[in-house]
Amino acid sequence: MKFTTKVVHSQLKGTEEIRSKTTPIYQTSAFSFTSLEELEGFYEGKSPYLYTRTGNPNTDELGKMVADLEGAPAGVATSSGLSAILVGILAVVQSGDHIIAAEDLYGGTFHMLKEELKSLGISTSFVDFTSLEELEGAITSQTKLIYSETVTNPFMRVEDIPKMVGFAEKHNLKTMIDNTFATPFLRQPFLEGVDLVAHSATKYIGGHSDITAGVIVGKEDLVQKAREKVVNIGSNLSPFEAWLTCRGAKTLALRMGTQARNAEVLAADLRANEYVKEVYYPTDLSDKGNGAIVTIELSNTCDISTFFKSLGWIKIIPSLAGVETTVSYPLGTSHRALPKDAQEKLGINTHVVRISLGIEDGEDIVVQFNEAITASVKN
Repeated sequence: MKFTTKVVHSQLKGTEEIRSKTTPIYQTSAFSFTSLEELEGFYEGKSPYLYTRTGNPNTDELGKMVADLEGAPAGVATSSGLSAILVGILAVVQSGDHIIAAEDLYGGTFHMLKEELKSLGISTSFVDFTSLEELEGAITSQTKLIYSETVTNPFMRVEDIPKMVGFAEKHNLKTMIDNTFATPFLRQPFLEGVDLVAHSATKYIGGHSDITAGVIVGKEDLVQKAREKVVNIGSNLSPFEAWLTCRGAKTLALRMGTQARNAEVLAADLRANEYVKEVYYPTDLSDKGNGAIVTIELSNTCDISTFFKSLGWIKIIPSLAGVETTVSYPLGTSHRALPKDAQEKLGINTHVVRISLGIEDGEDIVVQFNEAITASVKN
């Protein structure tokens, strides 16, 4: 070979003699074949991989891992949590169909259901899921799907999954739930009867704030339809992102255990703080803990701008779930796009703060928040 040919083809050939302890990164856009017969074998189901948009060992590993953690038979990785929700929904509904969704959802999901799906001819009714009367009143002949979150964002309402599943079964509807806040470490909605479970793997599954990924798991037929949507609309995840997410997921139980304990300690302390008007933290999520998010509403005696400026080593970010303790401002980020009346109905105002607990020492976290609150009190 001449140099220009040699430099192109000088790569390590795959061999069973190389047995890596961890899954290699299959950082490739396509897979090669030795013959037309072998290529045709892909379409005959004899070979699993053709083009990374249609499948890749790393993304397959992530989908299977989260499915296993949820106790589900199948899963598929996607480019983000929102894309996982989208392909899950499109596996159930089509133009002309109707969805009933909880009114207290993450703002990005709310917007997608209300605006983006409307342009596809799919309508959504947002109702109070604690009211069976409202649920019953929202049913139409076109209703196909019930959608909620295991723990709602940002006010931490724990969904009554048995009631949700029972309602859906009574009306022959499919169910889907976003389990991002709880993670399969604390709750496994599929084992409680939910058809599809979505995750923003960007958050606790990955755990280190260095990837953007989603996963949808559930019944095989529905996940297969979701997988087809991933391929056909191009919402696949890159191999490297999938590999990083799988690596992060290995410490999920260790991280969530510590973060949930820190959240419990902080919630208890802030309930006793005279300048904290309300603390939102569940007590009935799981016997392993109640999650790592605490939402508070500061009293009007606090200047919210000063509070955020006084947080010291605690970062202000628009996301959650990293190993570091962080805060977000729902009114200005996650729920910014909600209509004013929806914000007011849910209670999202200028003094609401969502706290994502990290793995630091719990006492240090408590001290820092108390310092910021004290500094924010108006003279």
